[in-house]
Amino acid sequence: MDITLDPSRDDLPLMANTSHMLVRHYALDLDVDFESQVIEGTIVLFLEDGNRFKEPSHSSTETCPLESNEAFNFRTPEPCPVPVTNARTFSSKMAYNDFTICGKGEKDTSDKGGNHDNWEQASGISSSKYCCDTGDHGSEDFLLVLDCCDLSVLKVEEVDVAAVPGIEKFTRSPRLTVGSEVLRNEIIHELVTMPADRWREQLDYYARCSQAPGCGELFFDTDTWSLQIRKKGAQTATDFPHAVRIWYKTKPEGRSVTWTSDQSGRPCVYTIGSPINNRALFPCQEPPVAMSTWQATVRAAASFVVLMSGENSAKPTQIREGCSSWHYYVTMPMPASTFTIAVGCWTEVMPETCSSDDRPSKRPIPSSKADFRCVGACGHMEYPCRFQNAAATTQEVIPHRVFAPLCLKDACQETLLRLIPSCLSAAHSVLGTHPFSRLDVLVVPANFPSLGMASPHIVFLSQSTLTGSSHLCGTRLCHEIAHAWFGLAIGARDWTEEWLSEGFATHLEDVFWAEAQQQLSPDEAQEQQELRACLRWHRLQDELRNSSEEMQVLRPSKEKTGHVSESGASVIKHGLNPEKIFMQVHYLKGYFLLRFLAKRLGDETYFSFLRKFVYTFHGQLILSQDFLQMLLENIPEEKRLGLSVESIFQDWLESSGIPQQLQRERQAGAECGLARQVGAEVSKWIRVNRRPRKRKRGERAEVFEKLLPDQLVLLLERLLEQKTLSARTLRSLHRTYRLQEQDAELQRLTKAVERTGLSERCSSLLWPGKTVEDGPSPWPPAPMWETWKKPLAPGFGSAQLWPLQPFGE
Repeated sequence: MDITLDPSRDDLPLMANTSHMLVRHYALDLDVDFESQVIEGTIVLFLEDGNRFKEPSHSSTETCPLESNEAFNFRTPEPCPVPVTNARTFSSKMAYNDFTICGKGEKDTSDKGGNHDNWEQASGISSSKYCCDTGDHGSEDFLLVLDCCDLSVLKVEEVDVAAVPGIEKFTRSPRLTVGSEVLRNEIIHELVTMPADRWREQLDYYARCSQAPGCGELFFDTDTWSLQIRKKGAQTATDFPHAVRIWYKTKPEGRSVTWTSDQSGRPCVYTIGSPINNRALFPCQEPPVAMSTWQATVRAAASFVVLMSGENSAKPTQIREGCSSWHYYVTMPMPASTFTIAVGCWTEVMPETCSSDDRPSKRPIPSSKADFRCVGACGHMEYPCRFQNAAATTQEVIPHRVFAPLCLKDACQETLLRLIPSCLSAAHSVLGTHPFSRLDVLVVPANFPSLGMASPHIVFLSQSTLTGSSHLCGTRLCHEIAHAWFGLAIGARDWTEEWLSEGFATHLEDVFWAEAQQQLSPDEAQEQQELRACLRWHRLQDELRNSSEEMQVLRPSKEKTGHVSESGASVIKHGLNPEKIFMQVHYLKGYFLLRFLAKRLGDETYFSFLRKFVYTFHGQLILSQDFLQMLLENIPEEKRLGLSVESIFQDWLESSGIPQQLQRERQAGAECGLARQVGAEVSKWIRVNRRPRKRKRGERAEVFEKLLPDQLVLLLERLLEQKTLSARTLRSLHRTYRLQEQDAELQRLTKAVERTGLSERCSSLLWPGKTVEDGPSPWPPAPMWETWKKPLAPGFGSAQLWPLQPFGE
């Protein structure tokens, strides 16, 4: 499968040749310098060649820790000095359309004419085709290709893991020559395939090996999207070094992280959720099939707090005056794109009191939900799995922490802290075992372009979720918590199928939030969900009317979904399309598809199936057909009514526009009671707006009903359809609903309503990507259907969104 990158197209290339070698573990050792706005240090890759990829192991032993704070002491790396040499990073000036991912038969020209080693500089790759599909090509050297962008690579070397004391226990054959390539690769193979119940020992040896001395520099080249590494004489992946250390540093303009100031004016840096994912943070294998673990030691000035995707609640270690070191690790293999870091002067927000009122009350669990423990072996590769841990399966609320700039501490205590336990408990009551052992929640700086982002063990939330009532904060929390199951524990094998993450999270946020509001009756919960479906229906119609048809398809690659080149390289269709970042079609169409299926089965049957699906596929990557085939197998014949995987593909996933089944359902269904109530209130406001300034004698004033937050959203949206609203009507709206005290979403809509006298369609004055506190936006006006969204790791729960309503991500 040959893939040519065309500058006229908008696809995101995934260059790593994962079919030949896979990274099994990353060991990062980094320094954060806020003065130069650079992160620099080393990353050690522990690799396994394609001939030795293990089939998924079945782990059934209870090896994972319940608590994430257990004492586990690693060897903490000392600061790694960057080599001071005359080396300069090779940087290609090759045009974008000159880059081709080629199949076997193309020759590796890196050692001919245009060859550049670590210490030479060149103007570019001389060939218009550069071979990245590198397998065994006879006498040519094997080429390891990594995804890399906006990085300065300083040096690449092989790591002499055989020099680590005590490592000889990992060698099967005592006759192997000490220092030989075969011995070192044998050690790495034994290390990466250690059983799950030895995870502590494995992590400790990863740390020891990452500090081992180098045993020879490797040749490397870089271009726009990749880093290519080779060892002279290593003709196959089996011969290539299986432990490689890369010395590098980020660039201030790198697109994977953003350097900014928090709300208290202190400097900070964090992964913002870039379309190019983490390749500008560290060289890595981006394709989702490259599931790996990681550990990271990060040093920063003592006044800074380092938060990261990690199973442990790291504490700082002072390594010298004014400098602290933080260490995190992950034992569940996940794509490198899910890695997240945030370094800033964050304050940990602690509850003022520990009253019983702050904890979610215990409710009897229905028998259908009572046993969350997975029966039998798991289907994923071996790791310490919480689904096999008896204590973890009954843990309703996992340990959690909240961090924020100091100026937002009080707001977090009032709103966020008390919501987390109830939202976590609600998620557990619906889906069962929490896939991750702990959770950090960080309120990120004001330039964060979304309401939230989920990554392993950490969630970013916008400051705007803290305003007004708890409704926006609660629904956003529920959305991000849902990604722990759909997007992280279960990921899309093809990132174009974002609906497998975002559709599920959007559907589940309503279910979780209804469960978290324990005072709601089942009828009230159902009414609220119907109201949100009404809001989403209007949003979907607006989006589809104002977007190109090719961007409305949930499975754009159709029958080629999941296909890669022979090397493992591929492209993400529309991954760099600027229009895509404003769209939430994967959220909305995915949500309506799941809602349709849940109605067809009935909620009890559907959610019972969903728990079974989670048990079956956690820790794995899926395609749409994996979910749909298993679902249809669980639908009684009398309820299928012509449903098939093929028909769902055709009607919902591979077609633009509104699916016919959804169109028929919305046309046939009556508005829910909450929506009808809003309709009555809109009529009252229209009458008020049409009245003369002075009411006639004897004319009664309108009496307005109290509305829920989502009802207020619908009310303001319908008032936006009016050509003008008088200043008197606007003042009355403010007084009646105390709009200045509402959440950020409602305040945004309120500002639009206030401008109805200026244009016929004042929704064009809605500014995307800005919180209420930010003031005038630097972005151009956006029509109502647009949202502000920045994708990270599509299909893995990290896509972001600033919606006009508190749903979608």
